[in-house]
Amino acid sequence: MPSLYFSEEHEMFRQTVRKFVEVEINPYVEEWEAARIFPAHALFKKMGDLGFLGMSYPEEYGGGGADYWYNIVLAEELGRADCGGVPMAVAVHTDMATPALAQFGTPEQKERFLRPAIAGEKVFALAVTEPDAGSDVAAIRTRAERVGDEYVINGTKMFITTGTQADFITLLARTSGEGGFRGMSLIIVPTDTPGFSVSKKLEKLGNHSSDTGLLTFEDVRVPVANRIGEEGMGFILQMQQFQKERLIASVMAVSGMERAIRMTIDYCRERKTFGRPLIENQYIYFRLCELLTEVEALRQLNYHCTRLMVSGQDATREVSMAKLKAGRLAREVADTCLQFHGGIGYMEEYPIARYFRDSRLLSIGGGADEIMLGIIAKYEGILPGR
Repeated sequence: MPSLYFSEEHEMFRQTVRKFVEVEINPYVEEWEAARIFPAHALFKKMGDLGFLGMSYPEEYGGGGADYWYNIVLAEELGRADCGGVPMAVAVHTDMATPALAQFGTPEQKERFLRPAIAGEKVFALAVTEPDAGSDVAAIRTRAERVGDEYVINGTKMFITTGTQADFITLLARTSGEGGFRGMSLIIVPTDTPGFSVSKKLEKLGNHSSDTGLLTFEDVRVPVANRIGEEGMGFILQMQQFQKERLIASVMAVSGMERAIRMTIDYCRERKTFGRPLIENQYIYFRLCELLTEVEALRQLNYHCTRLMVSGQDATREVSMAKLKAGRLAREVADTCLQFHGGIGYMEEYPIARYFRDSRLLSIGGGADEIMLGIIAKYEGILPGR
């Protein structure tokens, strides 16, 4: 049946990405999970050579100049990988740390920073979260004081994906004394700049193949020319990018959930109890069908969000709904699928255990469930005091 959303070219691209995941990611997942890190530079270079890292970015900087549906295809296929960490790191690079640069950066910035990112020659990370500022972005304390034609940066950033390997950091920092959302700017910081350091490589519950860093900035000096957009507009610019981040997270989540359910179906066909395959238990196959129905509904919401974005409409309400549903449904899928695996599902060598750990982040990273609920309430006009 012809797709309502994807062309023949999109589907050809899908097959290319699927093959890449099967050949370049899945065979190495066990190794990367054990090492608690994957070789970002080597993998990103392979992806860059295939044009994966800038599908919708301008051709003049090495991008594909394609529509955003290609990003959706990439996210769907990466989401089928045997781990959550690597797809997450790729999404940070393509849909979190570089979109503001691509949209609001100067030609000089794009040539210096965006081009090598698209080529996979340099790795980007996004540094927003701090020890005392997670979902409450307005509480950010990292400061970038302007001294002549430079910013002098001091502060700490926490939970930074690919933070120990990144070449460039897209940093949100305060550039004035104004409180709240005002006075923040987006600044690109090369990690070879004196004063920058990775204070600690953090150990996580899941997503083990993706490194996460605690980053420190001590009198880090970067040119004012590294600022993206106008001074003081960083929060606004980054909030616009959060919608893509959240949508891509939901898209990847759908693929991960579907894969977990299919693995469980296969297991229940093989596993017998009381002389019958588990899949013949009505409760089990009814429950799996319920979950598949929920997953399909979320997939269609994701596609609706994409249509809104592509047409230039505000998709914040719908994206917040998708992100909220993705996190909660992933927990439901993970818990149910592990339960149907029984004791073997609790063993590390079974991929359902990894999915159980990896999927929990969906309700925290990129905006916690409670933040999504607040955004939805605001759009519905039912937020107290608004």
